[in-house]
This record gives sequence, C-alpha cells and structure tokens, in this order.
Amino acid sequence: MRALPDAVSTELTRLVRRWQQLPLDQAGALWVPVRAVIEGYAALLHPAIPVPDLGPAVLLDQLTVVVYDALLAAKVDPAAAAADLARLRRSLDP
Repeated sequence: MRALPDAVSTELTRLVRRWQQLPLDQAGALWVPVRAVIEGYAALLHPAIPVPDLGPAVLLDQLTVVVYDALLAAKVDPAAAAADLARLRRSLDP
C-alpha cells in the first residue's frame, strides 16, 4: 500500500482527531460538509455508485478510504485534497 502524501496525511490525522473529540450528537449535526467531500471524491471514482450513509461514527473512515482511492487513481491533486481536509477540520471548530 502506498503512503499518503505528507500534507494529506497530516490534515487527515488532524481532522480525524478533531472529529473524535466531538460528542456524537454534535458530529451528527456537522456531518454535511464531510459527506459532501466523500460523495464528490467517490463520484470521481465511480460516478454511478452511491456511497452508503453509515452514520457519523464511521464517516471519517469512509472519508479516509475515498481520499486514498482518489489520490491513488490520480483523480484529485494532493494539494487540493490537503486543502479540502483542512477546510473540513476548520468547519468543525466552534
């Protein structure tokens, strides 16, 4: 398995940590922008296949998978992915 680019790995780690700090009810209220990125990246890979909604507890796992797959398939630029992840993390701050 190929490693994620450093900037992407750093932002993904920060985002996951921040998400894990949220109470589940608050995470449930903030899932919309995260879900939008997941669906956008998944559409680049498999446009006709919807991403199942598995709830806020596994949302960041889904994000990790689609980010990795989109980068591996060269469907998204690493700098753009890092920027998307940083924007998501900032959207979780009060």
